[in-house]
Amino acid sequence: MASAYYFQQFYRKQYAAAYASHAAQFTGRTALSQLATSAKIGLALGSGASRGWSHIGIIKTLLREGIEPDIVCGTSVGAMIGACYLAGNLVKLEKWVLESSRTDVLKFFNIGLTQTGFVDSDRLSRFLYENIAAEDLRIENLPKRFAAIATDLQSGREVWFSEGGVAHAVRASMAMPGLFPAVRQEHRWLVDGGLVNPVPVNVCRALGADIVIAVNLNADVMERRNPKKPEPDLLRKKGVIYNLKQTTREYSSSLFPESNKQEEAPGLFAAITHSINIVQDRITRSRLAGDPAEVVIAPRLAHIGMLEFHRAGEAIAEGENCVRNALEEIRKVTGKAW
Repeated sequence: MASAYYFQQFYRKQYAAAYASHAAQFTGRTALSQLATSAKIGLALGSGASRGWSHIGIIKTLLREGIEPDIVCGTSVGAMIGACYLAGNLVKLEKWVLESSRTDVLKFFNIGLTQTGFVDSDRLSRFLYENIAAEDLRIENLPKRFAAIATDLQSGREVWFSEGGVAHAVRASMAMPGLFPAVRQEHRWLVDGGLVNPVPVNVCRALGADIVIAVNLNADVMERRNPKKPEPDLLRKKGVIYNLKQTTREYSSSLFPESNKQEEAPGLFAAITHSINIVQDRITRSRLAGDPAEVVIAPRLAHIGMLEFHRAGEAIAEGENCVRNALEEIRKVTGKAW
């Protein structure tokens, strides 16, 4: 069952009071270092579709450097990777994504339009059970505190899964409207948590984190250049259904075609994906300003389209590189010695 919705201001005050209480017991640089060393580390893994494979590289590099989070919270693909790590399947997932081709990924898509989504739900469920978390694995049984963030489709509130089935929580958290079917939870329908909380820093705080390392996959998303598109005249002649099928097969970075001419209107799903990018970019900036993390890791992944899942190698490498670049800052904040 999903935990109740928490008001972020309450937890920010609670965190500040707790930190001040601990800090009052120490004086001098050595004491503050001891405080940082004993503090609980939270890892907030952000949403970002195919760019989320970079979370694999980030987690691997943090662990390699002896920096192990006590609390893991994720939104959308961040929830999937975080759950996979805590379930002990990260190596298995990495092997799968690195060996997958465009064709392998396309098998998840249902070419015909449906009323609920564009992704094959049964195939997605099998993938989650085999590579992320077993069907019967519960969040309460994970080795560390974990939460996945989803959005209540009716009220617009964020919903935190801190108990219940792991795979179910992940599916709800990554139910991107139009692509993945909404997930039923008791009396409500849930969709992608990235709509309200792309980088769940506040959830890490609420679960007890003193220091939060946040991963923002949307930092440079608005800088992305437009990929090469098919000729618009040909697409208009073939009709909508043909365009959906053809462009999905080609697996373009924006999924559906745009015109090469500036005066031509963008394609349906190109407009949708770019709109999602805009919304997540603005929400991420706002949420991080209100709930700042001690360290923000921001992979440069604008060149990878929202659904280019076959480019996992690039994303993972960028995640590893980002941690190496931020390592000095991370060690300073966490008190983890070289």
